[in-house]
Amino acid sequence: MSDLILEIFSEEIPARMQRKAAGDLKDLLLASFKEVGLGFEAVEVAWTPRRLALSVTGLPDKTEDQREERKGPKVGAPEKALAGFMRGAGLASIDQAEQRDTPKGPVYVAVIEKPGQETKALLPGLITAAMAKLSWPKSMRWGRNTHRWVRPLHSILAVFDGQALDGTYEGLAFDDTTRGHRFMAPEPFSATTWADYKAGLAARFVVLDPEERKAKVAAGAEAVASAEGLSLIEDPGLLEEVTNLVEWPVPVLGRFDEAFLQVPAECLILSMKEHQKYFALRQADGSLANAFVTMANIETPDQGTAIRLGNERVLNARLSDARFFWEQDKRHSLESRLPRLGDIVFHAKIGSVLEKSEAVEALSGALAAKVTGCDVSKTQRAAKLAKADLVTDMVGEFPELQGLMGQYYAQNDGEDPAVALAIAEHYSPLGPSDRCPSAPESLALALADKLWILANFWKIDEKPTGSKDPYALRRAALGVIRLILENGLRLNLTDEVAALAPEQAGDLMNFFADRLKVTLKDRGYRYDSIDAAFAREPEGDLTRLVARVAALEAFRGTEQGADLLAAYKRATNILRAEEKKDGKVFAADSLVPSRLSLAEEQALFDALEGLKAPLAEALASESFEAAMQQLAGLRDPLDAFFEKVVVNADEPELRANRLALLARLAQDMDKIADFAVLEG
Repeated sequence: MSDLILEIFSEEIPARMQRKAAGDLKDLLLASFKEVGLGFEAVEVAWTPRRLALSVTGLPDKTEDQREERKGPKVGAPEKALAGFMRGAGLASIDQAEQRDTPKGPVYVAVIEKPGQETKALLPGLITAAMAKLSWPKSMRWGRNTHRWVRPLHSILAVFDGQALDGTYEGLAFDDTTRGHRFMAPEPFSATTWADYKAGLAARFVVLDPEERKAKVAAGAEAVASAEGLSLIEDPGLLEEVTNLVEWPVPVLGRFDEAFLQVPAECLILSMKEHQKYFALRQADGSLANAFVTMANIETPDQGTAIRLGNERVLNARLSDARFFWEQDKRHSLESRLPRLGDIVFHAKIGSVLEKSEAVEALSGALAAKVTGCDVSKTQRAAKLAKADLVTDMVGEFPELQGLMGQYYAQNDGEDPAVALAIAEHYSPLGPSDRCPSAPESLALALADKLWILANFWKIDEKPTGSKDPYALRRAALGVIRLILENGLRLNLTDEVAALAPEQAGDLMNFFADRLKVTLKDRGYRYDSIDAAFAREPEGDLTRLVARVAALEAFRGTEQGADLLAAYKRATNILRAEEKKDGKVFAADSLVPSRLSLAEEQALFDALEGLKAPLAEALASESFEAAMQQLAGLRDPLDAFFEKVVVNADEPELRANRLALLARLAQDMDKIADFAVLEG
């Protein structure tokens, strides 16, 4: 067994492309190994801004010999059939094929022997093919090359069993050399094993392992911040990106003018992140510090002083822009900006952003009346102003701040705090980890915005298909679900949807149902419990539905519940079978109590009668756990019934009455959930 090491060395690869490219290269190469029958023991992949690297251990020195038998036509078949068989099997003459007896007579069989190939002869072709297939979001050609790559290539280290492979790609011959850090160790060095390769890079100021490099970036930034009594504002996305911008991370702490702290902190943080890839810092009291950490890619004799000064100059210019936007935007109220929303097309088939805002304003007022403690006028005021920040300079520069900047500008305009907060929160929740609004006005507006979007895209038949969801409608539906469930909101969602999109209401409610099922499954609920509860919630009251599912799940987990459900299945199976046989339905209201001849069937009837009032009371008060406990009382009389009573009695009237009793059992139990869909 031998090992392969591969490094593709180039100009700097964009930070956000590196992880996927390294994974894709590995997948392509291993897929080609499988095709040619090359096994291996382990694979390791790594990357830096200038290199994709891969190690495959435990490769055989050659592939195994292969033997294939290909069945052909019958002996004596027409010449044309024989010629086609020989051509496909690579035979020069039919005499090279064997004749074998079969029940239908002798046939020709070609035995094709394929000797194993040397791995070192196969690998160059597999590597170049994988490189040619590797897809980049953006790529380029340079020189006279025919293939595209993300950035110009410099060298390809490809070593198998300690020797450089004999191969080329776009004029670059495979060899066993690479280079270290661009500035601190640019001279080539040789590496014939993965261990030597990693050690050689480390000695030349390159941290190859991205996770090790990420830890070094994080620790270095924390260390220089801590030395100044500051702490890092965590940002996993920025940490990943900065990790892929440097090969040898060297933290440098810089500062900016304190006067910039008058600008909202989110603007400063985003400016540092998006424009400069700087880590923002906070003071001990949690407020934003006028300091940042940048990650240099080089050690300098002046300990980074020149780098710090240069970055401070650039950042001060950037923050000056942010301050200018902030000061300019504050000169105009949000309300004064509303006419400009008419110039922004929300969707060609739906209308402008202004038209959308006016519609959501009306809808939010109707929903606000159904949210406890919600002020209708404040909600509608927030809806009116919610999109106005889209035409501010700050949001034009940083679209990620829409909503939040609306809150700041609303506060500057003297709007009510509840209005300002609702403007900030009406986009939320944006994802499963995003905080869900709980303030009444925020809840009503966020709900109105999302419901309106869903209904109107359904009206124009722009629905998610497969993995495509360009308008984030799945996210909007999940947002509606979270807003309702996490706030315990009681809402007839079916009526709300029907009022917004009458013709599409059924399909849109099914969409909500599918999203809710995903949500509940993620919480650990079984899919059949969800289906059973759904069948009893035509109003689309999600809060009540989830309570019903939870109670059903708890009931199923008890011994009494499991036994009762098994008895229910037995009862309904008998009932359905007899109804099919007779071609008619045995209804619960056809039950005649005076025909109950045995004590066990009378006891079951009495138990059902005794259950009627407490079950109705529990359902009316939505005490689903209490309702399940009431059902649990049926277990003993039902067990006795099946033990002593013959349902299919010889007397037709007695049989029909007992089947009606089973129908009554199913009817009463199904008031809580559709138990027929439960498994087990």
